Amino acid sequence: MTSMKKIILLLALTVLAYPSFAADVTGTWKSEFDSQIGRQKYTYTLKQDGEKLTGKANSEVNDQKRETELTEGKIDGDKISFVEMLNFQGNDIRIAYRGTTSNNEMKLTREVGTFAKEEIVAKREGAAQPTAASGERPGGRRGFGGPIVLGPDDKAAFATPPDGFDKAREGIAHGKVEMVEYDSKSVGNKRKALVYTPPGYSADKKFPVLYLLHGIGGDEEEWRRGGHPEIILDNLIAEKKAVPMIIVMPNGRAQPNDRAGTNAMATAPAFGKFDKDLLNDLIPFIQSKYSVKADREDRALAGLSMGGGQSLNFGLGNLDTFAWIGGFSSAPNTKPPAELVPDPEAATRQLKLLFISCGNKDGLIRISQGVHAYLKDKNVPHIWHVDEHAHDFQHWKNSLYHFSQLIFKPDSK
Repeated sequence: MTSMKKIILLLALTVLAYPSFAADVTGTWKSEFDSQIGRQKYTYTLKQDGEKLTGKANSEVNDQKRETELTEGKIDGDKISFVEMLNFQGNDIRIAYRGTTSNNEMKLTREVGTFAKEEIVAKREGAAQPTAASGERPGGRRGFGGPIVLGPDDKAAFATPPDGFDKAREGIAHGKVEMVEYDSKSVGNKRKALVYTPPGYSADKKFPVLYLLHGIGGDEEEWRRGGHPEIILDNLIAEKKAVPMIIVMPNGRAQPNDRAGTNAMATAPAFGKFDKDLLNDLIPFIQSKYSVKADREDRALAGLSMGGGQSLNFGLGNLDTFAWIGGFSSAPNTKPPAELVPDPEAATRQLKLLFISCGNKDGLIRISQGVHAYLKDKNVPHIWHVDEHAHDFQHWKNSLYHFSQLIFKPDSK
């Protein structure tokens, strides 16, 4: 019996001494997945040499195609990793892939710098593509962004807006929308912003200001194209549900060429620099051109997706400037909650309103859930609103409808 035990032990040690290897990944792999800039189609051509992996990636999004060499490729048993580098206007963006592989399938986490993360599946060419389960799409779980896990707090704080809240009405006063240009010392050129002035605007009265930010693929026109804040506010002001306010819709992409271009994701670093333009150039310009109240309690900051992350980052980081802050389905550019609110007691004292919302069909909900959980744990007053929508303008319009009725009013926490 003792000899048999020794033989079994030696066999076990022999097996453990050799690493396990997955099947060779050499070949062509395909994946489709949703991202912040739209539906992406990828073809990965891989070559494995022992633990070393080389290859290239061919991608297509919004009818734009690109080919990139893959670097830092490594195979370790069934674990696989490689890097795709993206250079845009001098900015190198690292797209890192990590995951596991089997004969015909790779399950990968795709991290685009610090701005986005997707869970994707790549299938070997010729193998059957994965069948989407109910509510899911191939290449990503439950649609845009990643898996969705809802908790007991993830519910609506408000009723659905009434029909017609975003439709222009006759018989009421209407505000004015104009495009303005301002000198941006932080960016180094003139920049544009769309400005809504409410019905009854005049230099004889001072008005509070909401700075409203767009998403990664948008610009200063995105909110007007998809959400019509001017209509929503005209209607609410006519019903006396919102304080007459000025809304400034700037371009949150703080670089000389601030158009989204053919690869909006590549412009992500410019969104992180927008705070300098906002604080040092845009706000002073608005205060010089319009009749506005210039104290923090009459200044709000909110945005959608990438702009939601900016609003939380820059708003909570500058509570001496903004007292009212809203993040609508904030994107992965959002800082970790402990960095957003390092001093919960100070934030509680200074904030007039912190509004966080997301749709329960939005794969980016985990970002907002994390912020809500931290705020709840630290007893920071805030509103957490989860409706039945996805990462789309219906949610963003609804959120603006609710948010704009709360700001610049007492006791909105």
